[in-house]
Amino acid sequence: MKELLYIYLLIINAIAFALMLIDKYKARKNLRRIPEATLMAAALLGGSIGALIGMYTVRHKTRHAKFSIGIPLILLAQIALTLYLLLK
Repeated sequence: MKELLYIYLLIINAIAFALMLIDKYKARKNLRRIPEATLMAAALLGGSIGALIGMYTVRHKTRHAKFSIGIPLILLAQIALTLYLLLK
C-alpha cells in the first residue's frame, strides 16, 4: 500500500512540475495557456512539491500571490495532515 502511495506522489509531482514548465513555455510563445485552476488542482492532489519546484525553476507564477503564497500553504497543510495521520 505504501509503495502505491509513493508511486502516486512521484507521478503527481512530476505532472505538477511538467505543467508549470509547459505553461511557462506557452506563455512565452503566446499559446493557449493551462488554466490556473488546473495548476492549483495538481498541487492540491499531492503535487505541491513538484509545483513549487517548477515555479522557481522557470520563475513562473512567482509574482502571483495565489501561487507564491498558495502553493507553499498547500504544501504545509499536506505536511501537517501527513504528520497527523502518522502520529495518530
